[in-house]
Amino acid sequence: MNGFGIDPVAIDLSRLVQRQVASLYAHLVTRPTGRAVRMAIESQLANAGGTALSVIDFSEVHVLDFSCADEVVAKLLLHHQPEEATRAFFILRGVSDLHLEPIQAVLERHRLAAVAETAGGPFRLVGVRSEADVRVWRSLEERGALPPGDVPAHLPDEVDRATLESLARRGLVFRRPESGDYLALSSVMRSLMA
Repeated sequence: MNGFGIDPVAIDLSRLVQRQVASLYAHLVTRPTGRAVRMAIESQLANAGGTALSVIDFSEVHVLDFSCADEVVAKLLLHHQPEEATRAFFILRGVSDLHLEPIQAVLERHRLAAVAETAGGPFRLVGVRSEADVRVWRSLEERGALPPGDVPAHLPDEVDRATLESLARRGLVFRRPESGDYLALSSVMRSLMA
């Protein structure tokens, strides 16, 4: 067991589609294709045990339509909300401008947000997010971790402290159960995948 109490689950969408679906594996189009991919991801997450960090790699996906984005991204996030027993955190990796429009649209429709690592760029919040969400998330992203004792000094505004709690509840920030430390998902990913 690693120091986070999280199982890493790396998901290469192009390989998963190639194994699960008889179609061009660089194209995630049609709802049945998205459903098959989501079910394969769910199976991998079930094998992870308790809490998991799932890195879903879009870098080799050349086409992503709205129905597949809905199945693969939105439905996964909806199924693994904080109150669900099968808790998972997600990072969308290798997200290009071609992926961003359908992902953003389905996240907005379901009132969700996610952490994305853009192709060749930084991590960012996508989906439904307020200015406070982005400001506090970026602050933690730059820092990497924030012990609970440092929260008042680092986030003196009560609204920002409430936003940090909200980000943790929504699965956009990881909070260590034993210490209460807040961790950027990118920091957790780098530690787990190293």
